[in-house]
Amino acid sequence: MSTHLILSSIIFVTIGLVLIGVFFLTKFLGPNKKDDKLKNTVYESGISNPVGGTNIRFSIKFYLVAIGFLLFDVEIIFMFPWAVNILDLGYAGIIKMFIFIGLLFAGLIYMYKKKALSWD
Repeated sequence: MSTHLILSSIIFVTIGLVLIGVFFLTKFLGPNKKDDKLKNTVYESGISNPVGGTNIRFSIKFYLVAIGFLLFDVEIIFMFPWAVNILDLGYAGIIKMFIFIGLLFAGLIYMYKKKALSWD
């Protein structure tokens, strides 16, 4: 066997044993209060007594806005390399990008017609 393989396996085993030892030490040396009522209460965004249940339903418009954001955010990933290489691509690259932008614009019109961008 190679000396590098033996040395690396010893290092990995040592790191694993040290991590296991640290986890056990923190369990025994750290504070351990099981009956702390303040620790077990709900706290969210500065509100210690939330109103309502956790099973509320969100409107589908939240999801439509998120999908629209992803659609138009991912377009930048495709447009930036095109803009960098526009001289090398020539007219064919320009035509293909206009087709791509046209499809994105059609998606925007579809979202507008479905009223995904308007809030009640």
